[in-house]
Amino acid sequence: MLYDAYELSRGWFAGATALARVGSGWMSSFYNPLAFTHGAPLTAAALDVFAHAMKPRGKPAFGLSETIIDGWRVPVEERIVDRRPFGQLKHFARPTVDKYDPTVLIVAPMSGHYATLLRGTVERLLPSHDVFITDWRDAKLVPLSDGVFSLNDYIDYLVDWIALLGARGERPHVLAVCQPSVPAFAATALMAAARHPGRPYTLTMMGGPIDTRQAPTTVNRLAMERPLAWFEQNVITPVPITYAGRGRRIYPGFLQLAGFMSMNLGNHLVSHWEMFKHLVEGDDESAEATMRFYEEYLSVCDMDACFYLQTVDEVFQRHLLPRGEFSHRGVRVDPAAITDTAILAIEGERDDISGLGQTRAALDLATGLKARRKEYMMVPEAGHYGIFNGRRWRDLVAPVVEDFMRHHGARAPLVRPGPSLLPAEAIPPGAEFA
Repeated sequence: MLYDAYELSRGWFAGATALARVGSGWMSSFYNPLAFTHGAPLTAAALDVFAHAMKPRGKPAFGLSETIIDGWRVPVEERIVDRRPFGQLKHFARPTVDKYDPTVLIVAPMSGHYATLLRGTVERLLPSHDVFITDWRDAKLVPLSDGVFSLNDYIDYLVDWIALLGARGERPHVLAVCQPSVPAFAATALMAAARHPGRPYTLTMMGGPIDTRQAPTTVNRLAMERPLAWFEQNVITPVPITYAGRGRRIYPGFLQLAGFMSMNLGNHLVSHWEMFKHLVEGDDESAEATMRFYEEYLSVCDMDACFYLQTVDEVFQRHLLPRGEFSHRGVRVDPAAITDTAILAIEGERDDISGLGQTRAALDLATGLKARRKEYMMVPEAGHYGIFNGRRWRDLVAPVVEDFMRHHGARAPLVRPGPSLLPAEAIPPGAEFA
């Protein structure tokens, strides 16, 4: 019933937003006499804000068709390296990758948003890294015949994909953003214990819930306030019959989004008010910047109930990993087994999702790793999203991550061939490449 009610309201708002867009265009039209009245810009801007906020959204595109390397404009092609029922391994291939560019697997969170939330993370690393990303699938589109997806399956996917990249000739680097810090840490420990030849050179974890007992946030307290049965009874719902995953039990992305929005409702209202003022004033550039952020932020997907409930239980309620009791398919995950994968923990000073100390806890758990292979960075004044997107990520965090990977990766000079490239100014931005 919960999802059916959401779909009903979604259908209603689809019609309302279409009317709002038509109304906004009419109130700005040269052929409408009312467009020249004092209230026309206000009305058009209000309708634009409403239409943007309430319109139905699907999965966004990465849209990264090119990058700039040493002043040369280089084409980028998205390729699927491996596809599985609940996700795929995506490669941002570029023709100028040389053998000294570090291979990086970015592990995107399965937490209600698509992997495109990390578009800025990928874009910043593209010029000097061979970048891959986990691209998770919306659970409502996965048929029941494909089975369920659990935290154990998540770890299996990561182990296989890390091994796949390692088989290409060089051990990869892993960058886990937020929620996947736990499965990425577990996958690294399991591969280390097995002395897997493809185990990562480095593991960077950003704003991850390794030990949520440290500086608990509102998100952590909400997970602790109610028993697991409450979550199963109140936030888990079957997928409606209109989707390929009909009947699958899922945690809806719209509930996750509602929770995040309510945590900072005042800030979101201010952002939309500022967007409205920019539209009234004709400052389209500023308004579009806000729209681009919310275009991504408001695009959500669903999670399989098995994965969601297991994560709430083992990560947020029982804290099995920091207590040394976390296991994967009957095998205890031992962080002390990590001896030659360097670890970097990154936290934001103002992170209201993963508090200070929660990610850093991984450094203490990896007792088998020498101190020279452990690093920590606290990003001043950064919130949760600021550590992997935006100006602070580009200017402060990314250089640290790049230096960390190169220092603890393969020792080799960076050499870039360039004869086959065109200079950046020779190809117009957004142009198609053959």
